[in-house]
Amino acid sequence: MKKASLILALVTSVGFPLSAIAQSPSSGRNIAPVYEGFETNPDGSFNLLFGYYNRNWEEQIDVPVGQGNYLEPGGPDLGQPTHFFPRRNQFVFRIHVPADFGDKEVVWTLTTNGVTERAYGTLRPAYAVDAVVMSANFGAGGQTGFRPSLTGNLPPELTVEGEKTMTVDIGEPVTLSAVATDDGKPGRQSISSRSIGQSHFVPNSATGLRLSWFKYRGPGEVTLDPPQAKVWEDRRDGGNSPWSAGWQTPAIPPDNRWTVQAMFSEPGTYMLRALAHDGGLINYEDVTVIVR
Repeated sequence: MKKASLILALVTSVGFPLSAIAQSPSSGRNIAPVYEGFETNPDGSFNLLFGYYNRNWEEQIDVPVGQGNYLEPGGPDLGQPTHFFPRRNQFVFRIHVPADFGDKEVVWTLTTNGVTERAYGTLRPAYAVDAVVMSANFGAGGQTGFRPSLTGNLPPELTVEGEKTMTVDIGEPVTLSAVATDDGKPGRQSISSRSIGQSHFVPNSATGLRLSWFKYRGPGEVTLDPPQAKVWEDRRDGGNSPWSAGWQTPAIPPDNRWTVQAMFSEPGTYMLRALAHDGGLINYEDVTVIVR
């Protein structure tokens, strides 16, 4: 029987009481690739949605595309990350497949800290994902999984300004700008300071339009100024994450433009991602930076 890492919407969402957080390892564990489910497009084609679960609370792991990080068929590179943040990261990338995909599957194989796991992307009906399921999984619906303000929610609109590929010398900062707008659904809501540990099974997230830049791929460290809110589910108190107790969605900047400066620790090809999020639905665009 295939060993698959399949985490269905809501059914297997994991709560993190304080005792579990205290006992969880900070490093040394592996990362499980996750098949989140599939979206149906208006033309009848589909998007297979993947994420991952890093079992560590602190260790961030880089795995280049290749023997330890590949997708098949059609790979090895189908847009997967090579930089992995701690803990749960949902709906990280999508793979477009045709309307006649049928009972085929796309397999993501990931080896980290000596352990290999696989996620199997299929069109089995149980894996169908829509806006309600995605919003509930992200925690926009709170402990019940739904809020009336989610009705009719659309994902943020996002435009990355400037060139999508650029070349710089080591030590030279790069300025990145993205403009994001939203329909105001769901409304802005912070995480209660009483949510410490999030012991409930359905995650709880702050809502309202936000945007973070982060390293998606690349060989070295990337320093971003100003520092960015985390894009992963850090449910610890003071974690600077939309899932952290007491976290408040920052004010939208002038002209809805989020600008950062990026510095790179070593030469190589990097991919930086702008992730626009309203707490329930997402949009993202990538910029490639070649550092000489």
